[in-house]
Amino acid sequence: MKLVRFGPSGGERAGILDGNGEVRDASSIVPDFAGAALSPPSLRKLASVDPASLPKAGKVRLGPPVAGVRNFIAVGLNYADHAAETGAAIPVEPILFNKAPSCINGPYDDLVIPRDSQKMDWEVELAVVIGQRACYVDPVQSRELIAGYTICHDVSERAFQLERGGQFMKGKGCPTFGPLGPWLVTPDEITDVQNLGLWLEVNGHRMQTGSTRHMIFDIAFIVSYVSQFMLLEPGDLITTGTPPGVGMGMNPPRFLRCGDRVRLGIDGLGHQEQRVVALA
Repeated sequence: MKLVRFGPSGGERAGILDGNGEVRDASSIVPDFAGAALSPPSLRKLASVDPASLPKAGKVRLGPPVAGVRNFIAVGLNYADHAAETGAAIPVEPILFNKAPSCINGPYDDLVIPRDSQKMDWEVELAVVIGQRACYVDPVQSRELIAGYTICHDVSERAFQLERGGQFMKGKGCPTFGPLGPWLVTPDEITDVQNLGLWLEVNGHRMQTGSTRHMIFDIAFIVSYVSQFMLLEPGDLITTGTPPGVGMGMNPPRFLRCGDRVRLGIDGLGHQEQRVVALA
């Protein structure tokens, strides 16, 4: 299934794509995709319904496909070729940091340049949405925890992240820095999650091209690894790193400016598109 949330920001409802790619209103079955609504029984119930029997939503704004996110965990330097372009050593264990849940945004909403920003950068990533509560799971068990996959644009302010001391999270959680979607795709629709192409363009120019097969730590290991350090809850997000081609890795570096347009996608998960705007 391809699950969506549609409607105005803060007032989204649950939806599902039908066979023609149209959004159907599923809120009579699942009010919203948050918490227990992402559990296996809830998703099985939704899968038993013919999308064509649900009302059409029409032309609507798509919001982030998951709501009520409590934990937004990110993995740094998880592609060897990205680590190389930044001059960093290959991690021995996954590098984990937090993105603020308040940075989550719709897939086509504007990206806002933060106050005092100098180096706003792009990163296309595959994100995992958790569907069951769990802790201390092994990699085989971890596959059963996954409700679905979505695209995350891990927008970063490199000066905040790397030049202001402390942890990465300073440059990762600004408002609008976490576009998600357009869809939450259930695992049964993805043949091989470790063989998906990723790409990102700025103003029509290709910047990032990669594949999840080049991950240092695969999805099953990452979910298991995170569960060793925290209790995972339904609706938690783990975004799993970016391939090469980020702005800070270019010579000279290239960062986002007001008026830029970013388009990004992952095989089987759709695409996003955002405009970069000044802080009001």
